[in-house]
Amino acid sequence: MGGLQKIAPNFYCIDTHDLNREERTSSYLLIDEKITLIETSASPSVPYIMDGLKELNIALEDIHYVIVTHIHLDHAGGAGLFLQSCPNATLVVHPRGVSHMMDPSRLIASAKAVYGTEFDRLFDPILPIASDRIMEIGHEDILSLGKHQLTFYHTEGHAKHHVSMHYSATNGLFVGDTTGVRYPEMEGEAIDLIIPSTSPNQYDPETMEKSIQLYEKLNVTELYFGHYGAYKNPLEAYRQVRFWTPLFLAAGEEALAAFNLIEEQVKFLDSRLQAMLHQYLQEHDIAENHPVYQTIPFDTVVSAMGILDYLGKKDAALQG
Repeated sequence: MGGLQKIAPNFYCIDTHDLNREERTSSYLLIDEKITLIETSASPSVPYIMDGLKELNIALEDIHYVIVTHIHLDHAGGAGLFLQSCPNATLVVHPRGVSHMMDPSRLIASAKAVYGTEFDRLFDPILPIASDRIMEIGHEDILSLGKHQLTFYHTEGHAKHHVSMHYSATNGLFVGDTTGVRYPEMEGEAIDLIIPSTSPNQYDPETMEKSIQLYEKLNVTELYFGHYGAYKNPLEAYRQVRFWTPLFLAAGEEALAAFNLIEEQVKFLDSRLQAMLHQYLQEHDIAENHPVYQTIPFDTVVSAMGILDYLGKKDAALQG
């Protein structure tokens, strides 16, 4: 299977092939006195993690912590399955995520509403985790791994159960989805492409901006994306999220005004987001046969759903 990348001494990225695509989702392995895995992706990704651990000669019994930035299934859906093979590991999660990791029925129902008949192929199985194997982590809590430590921050915006972690060994930050989706297909090009991750149903651009402002205060030198990999230009990531967010929201308002049925709104907005991104890329001389164009539709349809959900709730609050 493959897909192991060394980021720094005793620090690796494992490609977890979400949606059966390379460089779609990342797990990160920190080798210290307490060996730690960050993000499991969905259950079909677990074999890729196992292969990465085997390549590094890491025994499953030696995994001490499994950390998820948030409980969306493409980040945490495989945690229950993975922990079955790691008898000494504890799951570390935001307090709001604990009950869902113990009983994932609501996560399953929500994902089925979004992915329909594709759910089983993409996510099954999603297994519950016993309460005595879960540690809830607070804002600014510090977890010592041995020589190095992780400092946790509650970073809402993408979801209310989202945490980010500062890694003392590298002055880097595990950002989950707070700074959006990065397209590694763009490596080697003159521009990068990073778009806000606006999936339903807790997306809030104002709180996401506050989380990014916290990142700026931390003055980190690199970001570790859930989608995907290490990125050494944090300021560009913040800039792009801020650039795209108002454009995405404006397109969402247009969709709401043009159609009454949610299916039509989603279809229209998905199309508009794709067109917007395509125009940006082509203005920067990215040819139409570039592989990035094949990946974008995986994100825009879910982003469209989240934007419309946010705008609908906002309108209802104003009217209520």
